[in-house]
Amino acid sequence: MKAALWFVGLFGVAVASALLAGGNQSTVTVFWSPYRVDLSLNLVLLVLVVLFVMLHLAWRAMSALFELPHQARRWRLQQKERAMHAALLDALSELWSGRYVRAVKSAEKALALEELLTSVRTADDPTPRYAHQLRAVSHLVAAESAHALRDRDTRVAHLQAVMAMNRDEAGETVEETMESAYLAAARWAMSDRDAPEAMRWLDGLRHGAARRMLALRMRLKAARLNQQHVSALETARLLAKHGAFSDAAGQSLLRELAVASLNEAHDSAQLQRAWESLEASERTQPEVVLHAAQRMLKLSGEAAAVMPWLTPLWNRMVQQPDSCAPAIRERVAQTLARALVLLPADPEWLASIDRARQTYPRWVELQYLAGLVCWHHALWGKAQQMLEQAAPQLKNADMQRQAWRTLAQLAEQKEDTVRAQLCWKRAAEVAA
Repeated sequence: MKAALWFVGLFGVAVASALLAGGNQSTVTVFWSPYRVDLSLNLVLLVLVVLFVMLHLAWRAMSALFELPHQARRWRLQQKERAMHAALLDALSELWSGRYVRAVKSAEKALALEELLTSVRTADDPTPRYAHQLRAVSHLVAAESAHALRDRDTRVAHLQAVMAMNRDEAGETVEETMESAYLAAARWAMSDRDAPEAMRWLDGLRHGAARRMLALRMRLKAARLNQQHVSALETARLLAKHGAFSDAAGQSLLRELAVASLNEAHDSAQLQRAWESLEASERTQPEVVLHAAQRMLKLSGEAAAVMPWLTPLWNRMVQQPDSCAPAIRERVAQTLARALVLLPADPEWLASIDRARQTYPRWVELQYLAGLVCWHHALWGKAQQMLEQAAPQLKNADMQRQAWRTLAQLAEQKEDTVRAQLCWKRAAEVAA
């Protein structure tokens, strides 16, 4: 359709020109003493048009002739620039294919070509696009390859070159290049097992870059390697919030770091602060609760501080029996027994434990717990009955040993020497 319109327009111009030229009787008279020349106006117009076209073509030819040296120079610069890009692409492909020596050579070739271009370029020559980024990427590729070759001197030299080229410049491109260098340096420090150095590089990132998932993952690894479990726990929370882990992996990691942060406490006050610093979801995990309670009992023996932590776990265990595995039930019974024995006799706890034992008669750990609590309440006969039933069936060595020891003490109270010796012997056998 467009071509048809062009043809119609062209035919219209031709018809108009023919009508104008055919009916034009005007003449142009040129006086050149002593001559007089009469010319047709159509001929004069045609000569002027031809003259203009010839002058224009001549001007273009002269411009092209004088431009040839500049075009040749520009072509040579473009060839060098293409060779520089090709060298960088070769370096990247060789780095990814594991040819680290070749990658270093290709990256250094790209840097040499870039330096040559910079030295021969004049003010009239066009500046290559992304020259700054290309130079920085070449340095980083060479440093990454040198790191894989364990060539620390070459790696440091290229990293310092990146830092130097960005020190006196500003802009978004420069900031991104610096972030790449900082992240790469942190990753290399982690590979060298130098956690403080990795943290120093990560601390140099901007706030936005420091909260990226890659930076947070490296910060988590560095904090764990440096035994900074509180910082690692905070970083893991951010990663879990951003969906960096699956649900199961995130819970397992947070549980592990929460337990490690509790281990850093060296007295009851520090342990209480560490417990309060945990999030609500972390304080409901059975492993964390039990570890905190056992740690508190080991540090200070303050059973009163432990009971508010253990009570919700106990209630959940007896109300939702599927929520706790058998190993967790054993630890709950063992920890509760240690805490309740240190506290004054509490009939409510005794009644609660007895109800749970009757509800779940196959749970041996509840018989063990009921026996120790009955012994603490001076219910000797019932305590002996519960412990005699539980002791042979217990799989936990500490719980079985404690049950036999308690039975031996009960036998000594009754002055049953033979029975006491037998129970002590059983306890010693468990210990061995």
